Amino acid sequence: MLPLRNKLAVAARVRRVWTSGWVMAVLILIACHAPAEPTPLRIGLTPIIAYDQVALIEDLRKYLAAKLGRPVEMIRRDSYRQAIDLLANDQLDCAWVSVYPYVYVRYNYNLRLLATPVYRGKPFFRGYLIVPAEDSATTSLLQLQGRIFAYADPYSFTGYLLPRFELHQAGKDATSFFAKTFFTKGHKRVVQAVAAGLADGGFVDSYIWDTLAVTEPQLTAKTRVVEMSSLHGFPPLVAGRKLKDRDFAQVRRVLIDMAADSEGQQLLKRMSLDGFVAGDPKWYEEAARMMRAVGDI
Repeated sequence: MLPLRNKLAVAARVRRVWTSGWVMAVLILIACHAPAEPTPLRIGLTPIIAYDQVALIEDLRKYLAAKLGRPVEMIRRDSYRQAIDLLANDQLDCAWVSVYPYVYVRYNYNLRLLATPVYRGKPFFRGYLIVPAEDSATTSLLQLQGRIFAYADPYSFTGYLLPRFELHQAGKDATSFFAKTFFTKGHKRVVQAVAAGLADGGFVDSYIWDTLAVTEPQLTAKTRVVEMSSLHGFPPLVAGRKLKDRDFAQVRRVLIDMAADSEGQQLLKRMSLDGFVAGDPKWYEEAARMMRAVGDI
């Protein structure tokens, strides 16, 4: 038989093991039932917002996170194609894209329109054909035959589709019309290329050019708007396939309510916008018709 002292030691060891096991079980139980950390809302940004507006993008992220009660990640990409691929692969919950990517993902992946910005009182914008300021002769795209032309992005509505469609309507072949073309990867860079004389012309988003005319007038002063397109639905926000209906409604509501919120109003002012509306897919049907005309869809 064990001495009494040994018996007491064994009993104490058993109690410690049992107690530690019980504590561990309680901790596991608590962990299993503890509320999970909310997953971040992943928002894709394309060159529709200039990437040098770092402070604005961060303030917008913080605002949305506070209003939604969950973390928000701003995922920036240099091209519309990258944003399209992320949406197609369910790696974004939503994205602010150009008109062309919206029509593309709606046509190919049946993605939903989340919200449309309101610009100068309307949810519409125009395309501007710009040339260097010293070019006082050019008044139309057709006069740039045999010249150098700057495109924004292969998936840009204004910066690529508009000039190709206009040439198509005139019976011209866009692949041979210009002496040289190149992509700048952004509307602001189209303005910079034309202003610097690297290109004889380019089509840009009116929202981008008008905003630059306020924030960087020395840049736009080196260009001249010679042609304006008709009105088209403003570059929208599109929802990814995995964004739940509840989250879809909440994000849309926060965006729409920005115009009625003092902090939201300040952010909108910095973005040169009046607010957001739910939007209507019909506003983008003309863009879809143009894409079909040139064989893009």
